[in-house]
Amino acid sequence: MTSRTPAGPGAAEATRDIPEATVARLPVYLRALNALADAGTATCSSEHLASVAGVNSAKLRKDLSHLGSYGTRGVGYDVEYLRYQIAREIGVTQDWPVVIVGIGNLGQALASFSGFRSRGFRVVALLDADPDRHDQVVAGVEVRPFDDLEGVVRDQGVAIGVIATPAVAAQDVADRMVGCGITSILNFAPAVLAVPEGVDVRKVDLSIELQILAYHQQRKAGVDATTPVPTRKVGSA
Repeated sequence: MTSRTPAGPGAAEATRDIPEATVARLPVYLRALNALADAGTATCSSEHLASVAGVNSAKLRKDLSHLGSYGTRGVGYDVEYLRYQIAREIGVTQDWPVVIVGIGNLGQALASFSGFRSRGFRVVALLDADPDRHDQVVAGVEVRPFDDLEGVVRDQGVAIGVIATPAVAAQDVADRMVGCGITSILNFAPAVLAVPEGVDVRKVDLSIELQILAYHQQRKAGVDATTPVPTRKVGSA
């Protein structure tokens, strides 16, 4: 997937491709710029911004060069201006209606996340197939039956769906989302989704991330992965 953007602030129709790896780092730069703005920083060098973002400055400069020339030699970047340009590029200067399906513990936590609205996303509906959850209110939004999905998407113009269901239900939910016009899905279920071309899926698997950390922790501890490690009961000596 590529993103297309005006070559510079004055270009009306000219577009250029932005590499996917760069697109993935733009939200990181935006978060860093938000932190700088909150701290009262008006301008910053590429080295300072890269340090706050946790990347090297050469990579940052190359990434930002795909957006246009927003830095001033000897001065650096105007934080507010660059923040707006990146926000515009990744589409969070507008309000995106989002529907969350699966209102268990994870779904409720996502619905209550205050960062959605501040980053350009508005949760317009919470849906669940469990009748016991219907009419509950989470973060000011009433939980509705999953069968309301088509009507919600139609009435609210939803283009982004979040799946927080058990794995067994995830594919059926994705199929229903795609069938009613949702073209971007954020999947928290531990399942691989099959979707048609033109539908973007981003997968967040917390257990995999923990397993990756366990791998690195094991290496740092000097544990040989081929050697069985005896288990210990909690509270044993």
